[in-house]
Amino acid sequence: MLLEGKRILVTGVITEQSIAFNVAKIAQEQGATVVLTGYGRLSLVERIAKRLPVTAPVIELDATNPEQLAALADNVRGYVDGLDGVVHSIGFAPSTALGGTFLQTPWEDVATAVHVSTYSYKALAMATLPLMPNGGSIVGLTFDATVAWPVYDWMGVAKAGLESASRYLANYLGDQGIRSNLVSAGPLRTMAAKSIPGFEKFEESWTERAPLGWNLTDTVPTAKAVCALLSDWFPATTGEIIHVDGGYHALGA
Repeated sequence: MLLEGKRILVTGVITEQSIAFNVAKIAQEQGATVVLTGYGRLSLVERIAKRLPVTAPVIELDATNPEQLAALADNVRGYVDGLDGVVHSIGFAPSTALGGTFLQTPWEDVATAVHVSTYSYKALAMATLPLMPNGGSIVGLTFDATVAWPVYDWMGVAKAGLESASRYLANYLGDQGIRSNLVSAGPLRTMAAKSIPGFEKFEESWTERAPLGWNLTDTVPTAKAVCALLSDWFPATTGEIIHVDGGYHALGA
């Protein structure tokens, strides 16, 4: 019962293959009360929410919409009286910003990728800050942005910004008892990954080279790391990036 009594807000549940779905599932199994947010097809998120151990309420949230962000705290209070943790599993880049067209991508599409995938981390933190007067844990998901990847292009730049933004949040929110950490997962066949042209280029290398091996369809190890960071077992850890990639990041050639 690692999260017994915790109140957790989870964004990014789309299908049962979503990392966020297993975060919500494991969090409930570990004793947490979970509230979900959904964007776009809310009925789909609500249907998936019923497949959790306990059906979780779903709040509409476009993390780039100032009005919805301003209303988020009050909407969450309709289900819980505060939060102990927030999970940011939000990312998007237009097709022109992915797939090898890095040099041709117009600024407008780059701006969209950065707004949704980077700035939304800070925006979500500030929107939920009133719900965490006694501190809490914010955890986001990244894909190793210390190197350039084939086809990942401007999403890689956006993830680099996300990793930096997490460190700045750690700096500015630490005196309020709020931790900010990221989990850097290896490639997983989620809906988001399937939308990236050529993403399969990562897969063969990862499964062959990761010291611990790598299962492209198993989001549970990543979700467990997120839940661990949401718990009280990392009380002095902030601004950190935990790799859950089978050890691939530690290798050279």
